[in-house]
Amino acid sequence: MTKITEQPSLYRHLEKMSVAELTANINKEDKKVALAIEAALPQINRLIEGILSKLEQGGRLFYLGAGSGGRLSVLDAIELPTTYGIPKGLVNVILAGGIQHLIEAREEEEDDREAGWKALQDQHVSAADFVLGISASGTTPFVLAALQACRENGIRTGCIVSNPESPIAEAADFPVEIITGPEFVSGSTRMKCGTAQKMVFDMISTTCMIRMGRVEDNKMVNVQLINDKIIDRAVKMLMERAGLTDYDKAKAILTKNGSVKKALDALGK
Repeated sequence: MTKITEQPSLYRHLEKMSVAELTANINKEDKKVALAIEAALPQINRLIEGILSKLEQGGRLFYLGAGSGGRLSVLDAIELPTTYGIPKGLVNVILAGGIQHLIEAREEEEDDREAGWKALQDQHVSAADFVLGISASGTTPFVLAALQACRENGIRTGCIVSNPESPIAEAADFPVEIITGPEFVSGSTRMKCGTAQKMVFDMISTTCMIRMGRVEDNKMVNVQLINDKIIDRAVKMLMERAGLTDYDKAKAILTKNGSVKKALDALGK
């Protein structure tokens, strides 16, 4: 396979560039990310349909990754219960080295071929679930071995990689290849590859939440009321959707019911 992610940067002598030159060139490279994702939309759509088929039947989604991609998947997963009111444990992350070491760059853990599958087994993964492997290179042993074990055990899998024809894509039922090209700093896949991964995580989780009824119109009607900002947003959302004009009354109805969705149901709206 060709490791585009390891190819030299298109730019030379970065240390001689001014701040303006550096930011302009980084921005020029970042513009390529959305186009690379656009080219992969058919793969992304198939992946999301595969994930939804499991979630809608009561299964779970597991992000499985290492390095920057794995850490970015944690950021996606931890916000979903608050934003969409889903139960914790519906979307999970298996991170090389463990989520408890999220802020540490334990890159050596990605070479452990046994740890990924063991961590999934510890979560009682089954054929009801979906496992999504994340690897910029498409070769990470932690991810590859776990996806191979999933296939042997009848568990549906997908992947997000940034090189074509990789072993991880071969091991996945729903491969997604986002080919963003060489990085601005050669091999630094925390840059364009990481940006692409974050954008695709947003696509996957947001689309799944919408299709599962966690959004109405364009509103987060199941958002958890965890702070003043969100409560204020939810009160205004309830007032708009229910035709209420009294802020305090709407707030009382909201807090009594616990969410905009439940408040609307109570009001028969």
